[in-house]
Amino acid sequence: MTTSGPTSALQASAADSSTDDLTPAWRAAGLRYYAYNYSLRQRFGQRIHKVSVDAGFTCPNVDGTVATGGCTFCDNRSFSPSRRLPRQNIAGQIDEGIRRIQLRYTAKRFLAYFQPATNTYAAVERLRPLYEQALAHPLVVGMAVGTRSDCVGDDVLDLLGEIAQHTYLSVEYGMQTMHDRSLDWMNRGHRHDAMIDAMQRSRGRGFEVCAHLILGLPGESHDDMLASAQEAVRLGVDAVKIHNLYAVKNTPLADQVAAGEVELIERDDYVRTLVDVLERLPPTCVVERVSGDAPPDYFVGPSWCLDKPAVLRAIESEFARRDSWQGAKAAVGLRNTELAVQKSKCQTGSRS
Repeated sequence: MTTSGPTSALQASAADSSTDDLTPAWRAAGLRYYAYNYSLRQRFGQRIHKVSVDAGFTCPNVDGTVATGGCTFCDNRSFSPSRRLPRQNIAGQIDEGIRRIQLRYTAKRFLAYFQPATNTYAAVERLRPLYEQALAHPLVVGMAVGTRSDCVGDDVLDLLGEIAQHTYLSVEYGMQTMHDRSLDWMNRGHRHDAMIDAMQRSRGRGFEVCAHLILGLPGESHDDMLASAQEAVRLGVDAVKIHNLYAVKNTPLADQVAAGEVELIERDDYVRTLVDVLERLPPTCVVERVSGDAPPDYFVGPSWCLDKPAVLRAIESEFARRDSWQGAKAAVGLRNTELAVQKSKCQTGSRS
């Protein structure tokens, strides 16, 4: 394992994203937003790829702890390569993942990405050896851990903070939205207060925090989606993963789409909303993802998100049309955040 040192995620983000004249380095490089690939190259000096690792975890809204059936939109196999393959030990999965990546790319260093399900949903005594196995791989330079905000006890956060003192670590929280009514719809099994609590206890531990956000959830207005992004900023996340709501087979969402109960967001609406969101993110916030899809064998819709190059071109075109970039309206977003939080509390207070 090659380590990146104990520099905090916030310090590294600030160092990687500014030049002497205070123009973000990513803008000087010709980018419209602070792309994850650029951030990793700045940090490590070379191209870095994530290798998906499946440690065999489940989720508390699957096993009955808080709910059953899982999230309305979720089939882990649809977004995690490691869950579509026979499960090997951690080292074997990383070796196989690297082999597949190197068929297409020239990457030589990798992040071990504990991706499917909830990867802190176990006792520390089980988590520590799994993480250590991944970090022991000679080509692994860091780790990313996907989890839920209601599954990070203080002992788990202590472990993650300990790891972050020696290597790059990103902890990904599935925030999805700040709106409790939407969390209820997706059968999440927790409310937004869990995200607030997790963020309060995660700060200052040296790891990067990435929030997942979904645009196009049923019943959410444009203002609702902007409010969720602004709330993530208020909470102090270091990075975001943003994608449209899409449907995969054998999920409640697929049934709702087939029955006409849910309409999936169109590309033009998504691109405009996404750019609105990115304009309101601070320039130091890393953007890890701007769209989502699934393998054709699992995919239901919308069909437009399968053409990633076209989506990226549309995003660039919208930025160019506005002559804009990430952070162009960050101050506006911050001013509106507290009002949005209070509005959401009023809307859901009677059910909390």
